[in-house]
Amino acid sequence: MFDRLRNILAEFRHRQILRFWSGGREDARNMPLSELRNLRRKANQIRRVVDTINHVAVSRLTLPVIGSNAIRKPPRTEWAYRPQAWAGPVYPSGLAAVTSKQKIGDEVTIFHDCTQSELAFRQVRNTHEEDFSPFGLRMDVFNFDGSFLSLAIEMPPESLQGLKRSHLLRLDMIVESERAQEMFARLNIRHGPNTEQIVRELDIGARSFWVEFDLYYTQFNEERGDSMWVDLIFEGPSMNQVTIRDVTMIRRPRASI
Repeated sequence: MFDRLRNILAEFRHRQILRFWSGGREDARNMPLSELRNLRRKANQIRRVVDTINHVAVSRLTLPVIGSNAIRKPPRTEWAYRPQAWAGPVYPSGLAAVTSKQKIGDEVTIFHDCTQSELAFRQVRNTHEEDFSPFGLRMDVFNFDGSFLSLAIEMPPESLQGLKRSHLLRLDMIVESERAQEMFARLNIRHGPNTEQIVRELDIGARSFWVEFDLYYTQFNEERGDSMWVDLIFEGPSMNQVTIRDVTMIRRPRASI
């Protein structure tokens, strides 16, 4: 009985709010500018809330299912992770004229040195049957007058727990590109005052691919691991659209020599 009454009251409030904004739409043409500014401010506040709800609703009602966390894992995998931007909705979900150091959620940051940004991004919903990740990240680059463009993807603290030089780190990606796009992946591991870096060229001729980073050939201090991140570096990105459908990182022990 209580739930039914609550639903009736919620429906009544919804109708009142809808009636108010329907009237405001009609009154906006003739009301004084001071009142119109106040109405616009309230409308923008509500729009942000509605946009967020709609974004989450569309995400949850479309496959692949959010929260499944399905990751392709080769044998002997000890740890696997899909960054937030590919696992669930993030804020902001899209932006144009992106400035350098723009955050996408908590883990992804865009870096570039353009004097005039003609770069846009948006989070998109994956719908292919072969996609394991719920979301992808689409970047549209028009005129690009800078010398570098990269996405820095922070790995969580648990990525360093138990990490040793005897481990292999494997980066799996699914990428779609309007035209041929040269890309590199750079693994960064900070330990104390030093940072180990390993660079791999990405072969995005195929939609799905992976690269491995072998820590055996680094000077990584296993006792001082502080943070880990991956830079995805775009070479000559001008006039292109690149959609990164999935990014996962897994860890497994390397074979004994």
